[in-house]
Amino acid sequence: MEYTLKIWRQSQQQDEGIFQDYKVKDISEDMSFLEMLDVLNEQLLLTGEERPIAFEHDCREGICGACSLVINGVPHGAECGNTTCQLYMRHFHDGATITVEPFRAAAFPLICDLVVDRNALDRIIQSGGYISVHSGSAADANSCLISHGAAEDAFSAATCIGCGACVAACKNASAMLFVAAKAGQFSILPQGQPERLHRTVEMVRQMDKEGFGNCSNHFECEAACPKNISVSYIAQLNRDYIKATFTSKEYVRQTECKEHIE
Repeated sequence: MEYTLKIWRQSQQQDEGIFQDYKVKDISEDMSFLEMLDVLNEQLLLTGEERPIAFEHDCREGICGACSLVINGVPHGAECGNTTCQLYMRHFHDGATITVEPFRAAAFPLICDLVVDRNALDRIIQSGGYISVHSGSAADANSCLISHGAAEDAFSAATCIGCGACVAACKNASAMLFVAAKAGQFSILPQGQPERLHRTVEMVRQMDKEGFGNCSNHFECEAACPKNISVSYIAQLNRDYIKATFTSKEYVRQTECKEHIE
Protein backbone atom coordinates (compact mmCIF):
# COMPACT_ATOMS: atom_id res chain seq x y z
CA MET A 1 0.00 0.00 0.00
CA GLU A 2 1.11 3.58 -0.62
CA TYR A 3 -0.06 6.94 0.66
CA THR A 4 0.46 10.65 0.14
CA LEU A 5 1.04 12.40 3.45
CA LYS A 6 0.52 16.13 3.99
CA ILE A 7 2.45 16.73 7.21
CA TRP A 8 2.81 19.95 9.19
CA ARG A 9 6.45 21.01 9.45
CA GLN A 10 7.52 23.77 11.85
CA SER A 11 10.93 23.75 13.48
CA GLN A 12 9.85 25.93 16.43
CA GLN A 13 6.93 28.03 17.59
CA GLN A 14 8.35 31.29 16.30
CA ASP A 15 8.79 29.96 12.76
CA GLU A 16 6.12 29.89 10.08
CA GLY A 17 4.84 26.36 9.55
CA ILE A 18 3.76 24.74 6.29
CA PHE A 19 2.30 21.47 5.07
CA GLN A 20 4.79 19.35 3.14
CA ASP A 21 3.89 16.41 0.93
CA TYR A 22 5.57 13.03 1.28
CA LYS A 23 4.93 9.70 -0.41
CA VAL A 24 5.36 6.40 1.39
CA LYS A 25 5.33 3.03 -0.36
CA ASP A 26 5.30 -0.64 0.59
CA ILE A 27 3.28 0.03 3.74
CA SER A 28 1.71 -3.05 5.32
CA GLU A 29 -1.95 -2.79 6.24
CA ASP A 30 -1.01 -4.22 9.66
CA MET A 31 1.30 -1.30 10.47
CA SER A 32 0.11 1.22 13.04
CA PHE A 33 0.05 4.88 12.06
CA LEU A 34 3.16 5.54 14.13
CA GLU A 35 5.00 2.65 12.51
CA MET A 36 4.17 4.16 9.15
CA LEU A 37 5.70 7.45 10.34
CA ASP A 38 8.79 5.50 11.45
CA VAL A 39 9.12 4.17 7.90
CA LEU A 40 8.79 7.69 6.52
CA ASN A 41 11.49 9.01 8.87
CA GLU A 42 13.87 6.22 7.84
CA GLN A 43 13.19 7.16 4.23
CA LEU A 44 13.92 10.84 4.95
CA LEU A 45 17.20 10.01 6.67
CA LEU A 46 18.31 7.85 3.76
CA THR A 47 17.51 10.60 1.26
CA GLY A 48 19.47 13.22 3.19
CA GLU A 49 16.57 15.16 4.69
CA GLU A 50 17.80 17.79 7.16
CA ARG A 51 15.79 16.31 10.04
CA PRO A 52 13.13 13.66 10.50
CA ILE A 53 9.54 14.50 11.40
CA ALA A 54 9.16 15.11 15.13
CA PHE A 55 6.18 13.35 16.70
CA GLU A 56 5.50 12.23 20.25
CA HIS A 57 5.06 8.64 21.44
CA ASP A 58 5.81 6.43 24.39
CA CYS A 59 3.98 3.19 25.19
CA ARG A 60 2.40 2.60 21.76
CA GLU A 61 -0.23 0.52 23.52
CA GLY A 62 -3.04 3.06 23.87
CA ILE A 63 -2.22 3.73 27.52
CA CYS A 64 -0.14 6.91 27.84
CA GLY A 65 -1.88 9.25 25.38
CA ALA A 66 1.39 10.73 24.14
CA CYS A 67 0.59 10.05 20.46
CA SER A 68 -1.29 13.33 20.03
CA LEU A 69 -1.90 13.85 16.31
CA VAL A 70 -4.78 15.32 14.33
CA ILE A 71 -5.36 13.01 11.35
CA ASN A 72 -7.61 14.23 8.55
CA GLY A 73 -9.02 16.83 10.92
CA VAL A 74 -9.84 14.41 13.76
CA PRO A 75 -7.74 13.99 16.95
CA HIS A 76 -6.27 10.45 16.94
CA GLY A 77 -8.04 9.73 13.63
CA ALA A 78 -11.60 8.82 12.71
CA GLU A 79 -11.75 5.44 14.44
CA CYS A 80 -13.91 5.73 17.57
CA GLY A 81 -12.22 5.07 20.92
CA ASN A 82 -8.72 4.89 19.45
CA THR A 83 -5.36 6.46 20.14
CA THR A 84 -3.08 7.22 17.20
CA CYS A 85 -0.73 4.34 18.07
CA GLN A 86 -3.67 1.91 17.83
CA LEU A 87 -4.82 3.27 14.46
CA TYR A 88 -3.81 0.85 11.70
CA MET A 89 -3.15 1.56 8.05
CA ARG A 90 -5.86 -0.88 6.97
CA HIS A 91 -8.31 1.84 8.02
CA PHE A 92 -7.12 3.95 5.06
CA HIS A 93 -7.72 3.25 1.39
CA ASP A 94 -4.67 2.42 -0.71
CA GLY A 95 -3.47 5.58 -2.43
CA ALA A 96 -5.27 7.90 0.00
CA THR A 97 -4.02 11.37 0.89
CA ILE A 98 -3.70 11.78 4.67
CA THR A 99 -3.32 15.13 6.44
CA VAL A 100 -1.36 15.08 9.70
CA GLU A 101 -1.02 18.07 12.03
CA PRO A 102 -0.46 18.80 15.73
CA PHE A 103 -3.12 19.52 18.35
CA ARG A 104 -4.17 23.15 17.91
CA ALA A 105 -4.79 25.11 21.12
CA ALA A 106 -3.38 28.27 22.65
CA ALA A 107 -2.72 26.34 25.86
CA PHE A 108 -0.69 23.76 23.88
CA PRO A 109 2.24 25.75 22.44
CA LEU A 110 4.00 24.01 19.59
CA ILE A 111 7.48 22.62 20.23
CA CYS A 112 8.42 21.15 16.85
CA ASP A 113 6.45 19.74 13.89
CA LEU A 114 3.76 17.52 15.45
CA VAL A 115 4.87 17.89 19.08
CA VAL A 116 3.10 20.30 21.44
CA ASP A 117 3.64 21.20 25.10
CA ARG A 118 0.73 19.76 27.13
CA ASN A 119 2.15 20.57 30.57
CA ALA A 120 -0.89 22.77 31.20
CA LEU A 121 -2.85 19.58 31.90
CA ASP A 122 -0.29 18.54 34.51
CA ARG A 123 -0.56 21.92 36.22
CA ILE A 124 -4.33 21.50 36.46
CA ILE A 125 -3.80 18.16 38.22
CA GLN A 126 -1.26 19.74 40.58
CA SER A 127 -3.76 22.44 41.51
CA GLY A 128 -6.19 19.97 43.09
CA GLY A 129 -6.52 16.66 41.29
CA TYR A 130 -5.60 14.50 44.25
CA ILE A 131 -6.80 13.36 47.68
CA SER A 132 -4.85 14.44 50.78
CA VAL A 133 -4.15 11.47 53.03
CA HIS A 134 -2.26 10.99 56.27
CA SER A 135 0.83 8.80 56.08
CA GLY A 136 0.95 5.61 58.05
CA SER A 137 -0.19 2.04 57.70
CA ALA A 138 -2.73 1.25 55.01
CA ALA A 139 -6.36 1.20 56.06
CA ASP A 140 -8.34 -2.01 55.98
CA ALA A 141 -9.66 -2.55 52.45
CA ASN A 142 -13.23 -2.95 53.69
CA SER A 143 -13.21 -0.11 56.23
CA CYS A 144 -14.89 2.24 53.75
CA LEU A 145 -17.69 0.61 51.81
CA ILE A 146 -18.11 1.67 48.19
CA SER A 147 -21.03 0.57 46.06
CA HIS A 148 -20.33 -1.27 42.84
CA GLY A 149 -22.01 1.48 40.81
CA ALA A 150 -19.91 4.23 42.37
CA ALA A 151 -16.72 2.22 41.87
CA GLU A 152 -17.54 1.64 38.19
CA ASP A 153 -18.42 5.30 37.67
CA ALA A 154 -15.18 6.47 39.29
CA PHE A 155 -13.16 3.98 37.26
CA SER A 156 -14.76 5.23 34.02
CA ALA A 157 -13.61 8.77 34.87
CA ALA A 158 -10.16 7.50 35.86
CA THR A 159 -9.62 5.97 32.41
CA CYS A 160 -8.80 9.47 31.12
CA ILE A 161 -5.21 9.33 29.85
CA GLY A 162 -4.75 13.10 29.63
CA CYS A 163 -3.93 13.08 25.92
CA GLY A 164 -5.67 16.40 25.22
CA ALA A 165 -7.80 15.12 22.32
CA CYS A 166 -10.84 16.75 23.92
CA VAL A 167 -9.04 20.11 23.76
CA ALA A 168 -8.02 19.63 20.14
CA ALA A 169 -11.55 18.63 19.11
CA CYS A 170 -13.28 21.55 20.82
CA LYS A 171 -13.76 24.72 18.77
CA ASN A 172 -13.09 26.68 21.96
CA ALA A 173 -10.07 24.56 22.98
CA SER A 174 -11.84 23.76 26.25
CA ALA A 175 -10.37 21.29 28.73
CA MET A 176 -13.66 20.75 30.56
CA LEU A 177 -13.89 17.01 29.83
CA PHE A 178 -10.35 16.44 31.11
CA VAL A 179 -10.92 18.50 34.26
CA ALA A 180 -14.32 16.92 34.87
CA ALA A 181 -12.92 13.40 34.57
CA LYS A 182 -9.92 14.09 36.80
CA ALA A 183 -12.09 15.74 39.45
CA GLY A 184 -14.89 13.22 39.08
CA GLN A 185 -12.73 10.17 39.68
CA PHE A 186 -12.35 11.41 43.27
CA SER A 187 -15.65 13.21 43.82
CA ILE A 188 -17.66 10.05 43.24
CA LEU A 189 -15.88 8.17 46.01
CA PRO A 190 -16.35 8.74 49.75
CA GLN A 191 -12.61 9.39 50.19
CA GLY A 192 -12.88 12.41 47.89
CA GLN A 193 -15.76 14.16 49.67
CA PRO A 194 -13.85 16.31 52.22
CA GLU A 195 -11.98 18.23 49.48
CA ARG A 196 -14.65 17.99 46.79
CA LEU A 197 -15.61 21.65 46.49
CA HIS A 198 -12.07 22.91 47.11
CA ARG A 199 -10.80 20.58 44.39
CA THR A 200 -13.43 21.76 41.92
CA VAL A 201 -12.75 25.46 42.40
CA GLU A 202 -8.96 25.09 42.26
CA MET A 203 -8.93 22.94 39.12
CA VAL A 204 -11.39 25.17 37.26
CA ARG A 205 -9.42 28.26 38.30
CA GLN A 206 -6.18 26.72 37.03
CA MET A 207 -7.87 25.68 33.78
CA ASP A 208 -8.93 29.28 33.17
CA LYS A 209 -5.47 30.54 34.12
CA GLU A 210 -3.86 28.26 31.52
CA GLY A 211 -5.94 29.84 28.76
CA PHE A 212 -8.32 27.03 27.87
CA GLY A 213 -11.66 28.08 26.39
CA ASN A 214 -15.18 27.62 27.72
CA CYS A 215 -17.42 24.62 27.10
CA SER A 216 -20.29 25.29 24.67
CA ASN A 217 -21.85 21.79 24.82
CA HIS A 218 -21.08 20.62 21.28
CA PHE A 219 -19.93 17.21 22.65
CA GLU A 220 -17.01 17.02 20.21
CA CYS A 221 -14.80 16.19 23.19
CA GLU A 222 -16.75 13.02 23.93
CA ALA A 223 -16.65 12.00 20.26
CA ALA A 224 -12.85 12.44 20.08
CA CYS A 225 -11.99 10.90 23.45
CA PRO A 226 -10.03 7.65 22.94
CA LYS A 227 -11.51 6.30 26.19
CA ASN A 228 -15.11 7.30 25.37
CA ILE A 229 -15.50 9.37 28.54
CA SER A 230 -19.01 10.79 28.86
CA VAL A 231 -19.80 14.51 28.98
CA SER A 232 -22.01 13.71 31.98
CA TYR A 233 -18.91 14.32 34.11
CA ILE A 234 -18.92 17.94 32.89
CA ALA A 235 -22.47 18.34 34.19
CA GLN A 236 -21.32 16.97 37.55
CA LEU A 237 -18.37 19.38 37.62
CA ASN A 238 -20.69 22.30 36.88
CA ARG A 239 -23.03 21.27 39.68
CA ASP A 240 -20.14 21.06 42.13
CA TYR A 241 -18.84 24.48 41.05
CA ILE A 242 -22.26 26.08 41.52
CA LYS A 243 -22.55 24.43 44.92
CA ALA A 244 -19.10 25.72 45.86
CA THR A 245 -20.16 29.22 44.82
CA PHE A 246 -23.17 29.19 47.15
CA THR A 247 -21.70 27.29 50.08
CA SER A 248 -18.12 28.60 50.02
CA LYS A 249 -18.49 32.22 48.89
CA GLU A 250 -15.69 33.43 51.12
CA TYR A 251 -13.30 30.81 49.75
CA VAL A 252 -14.22 31.65 46.14
CA ARG A 253 -13.78 35.37 46.88
CA GLN A 254 -10.34 34.78 48.37
CA THR A 255 -9.17 32.71 45.40
CA GLU A 256 -10.44 35.33 42.97
CA CYS A 257 -8.62 38.08 44.92
CA LYS A 258 -5.46 35.96 44.93
CA GLU A 259 -5.70 35.47 41.17
CA HIS A 260 -6.18 39.21 40.64
CA ILE A 261 -3.07 39.97 42.72
CA GLU A 262 -1.02 37.43 40.76
